[in-house]
Amino acid sequence: MDNNLSILIVDDELSVRDSLSNWFLEDGYNVDVAEDAKVALKKLEAFNFHIVLVDIKLPGMDGLELNRRIKSINEDIVVIIMTAFASVDSAVEALKDGAYDYVCKPFDPDAVSHLIRNASQSIQLSQENLSLQERIKSLTNIEAVIGGSEAILKVLEQVRQVADTDSTVIIRGDSGTGKELIAKAIHMNSPRRFFPMVTVHCGAIAETLMESELFGHERGAFTGAQYARKGKFEMADGATLFLDEISTISMKMQIELLRVLETKRFTRVGGNREYKSDFRVICATNRDLKSMVDAGEFREDLYYRLNVFAISIPPLRERKEDIKILAEHFIRLYAEQMNKPTKYIGKRALKALENYPFPGNVRELENLIERAIVIGTGDTVRLNDLPLDKYTSQPTWESIQEMESHHIQSILEKYDWNISRAAKALGVDRVTLYSKIKKYKIESPK
Repeated sequence: MDNNLSILIVDDELSVRDSLSNWFLEDGYNVDVAEDAKVALKKLEAFNFHIVLVDIKLPGMDGLELNRRIKSINEDIVVIIMTAFASVDSAVEALKDGAYDYVCKPFDPDAVSHLIRNASQSIQLSQENLSLQERIKSLTNIEAVIGGSEAILKVLEQVRQVADTDSTVIIRGDSGTGKELIAKAIHMNSPRRFFPMVTVHCGAIAETLMESELFGHERGAFTGAQYARKGKFEMADGATLFLDEISTISMKMQIELLRVLETKRFTRVGGNREYKSDFRVICATNRDLKSMVDAGEFREDLYYRLNVFAISIPPLRERKEDIKILAEHFIRLYAEQMNKPTKYIGKRALKALENYPFPGNVRELENLIERAIVIGTGDTVRLNDLPLDKYTSQPTWESIQEMESHHIQSILEKYDWNISRAAKALGVDRVTLYSKIKKYKIESPK
């Protein structure tokens, strides 16, 4: 029983309102009363009641109409009809209109308490179900992929198009662009999302172990195989198999992989039994597989088997408008993890990041921000916190005013916009500094 649940009693008889109120208050509920439908509707507009007990015979608007009005306000409110034996048929009519149950007068206190407990449990289950749905929704939210550039929006639209299908997907992009994140977005928005995505980092597994990793093995299949072991294909039954760095697998393994993709059947290493698995394949590569096919380094039939639906993720240097969004995201993430006050990125620091080519893409940006949070002080990531000297050399100013403006801004950022300390460092008073800030339209990053 949840003591936070609130009950509204609607009855024109004072004795009924008082007796029910006392019972429910003793049980720990929050209780309010109303003598007619008009008063009840006003209270429902002002407060969120979980359970409403409605007498079927009320002056003015009767209980049946009030039930319909309540359901139009909030269909999740539990309505219990109170009726005399002579009007049970009307109570049944109320059930058809969405009422939870009815109770007959005169009341049995134990029966009423039992009915309210059942209604409370129903509400709690409904709330838990809603919470679970919201949790699943948050896990499957495509917008969790950070970025606002036209290129990323196109990628997200492709994710939406292919997620609900069982088509094989190949994700292309340089290292660090977030190919695995896109694969997870596809999986978590597919009907297979209730199973885990099984990941194989092909480039990190020795060729001699790859067969066992994918197909599994039986006990005694090779030296050290003391127990039978499931492979990734078997683990991915009903789920998604993500093959990262697919370009690194050997020609022999390419042949085996093609056969399994076509038949969804395989045999464990050292065994004879054939297994069947219902998996979906998503693969990723940072190389041009078509060029590898032309060079004889990748099987053409496997390439076309994998290249059903292709998604290309552009490098970070081609979508500079995402740098600020990603940087602010990583600042919030690592500041919270490290219990640091950092919340903002300085303008000079952001400018340096936007001028940086990011050979390591999003992964490199994340590492730069994490380092900045570790070594930084105050609530702003400053230029000095970023190891980007090659890309942050001072430009040649066209005027003294421009040079002065940038120098004042750098000092303000250095002292986290503490006007007194910045003015002292600049050798001016606070009034002069405020005047310069206004003159050059210098804005705080906060």
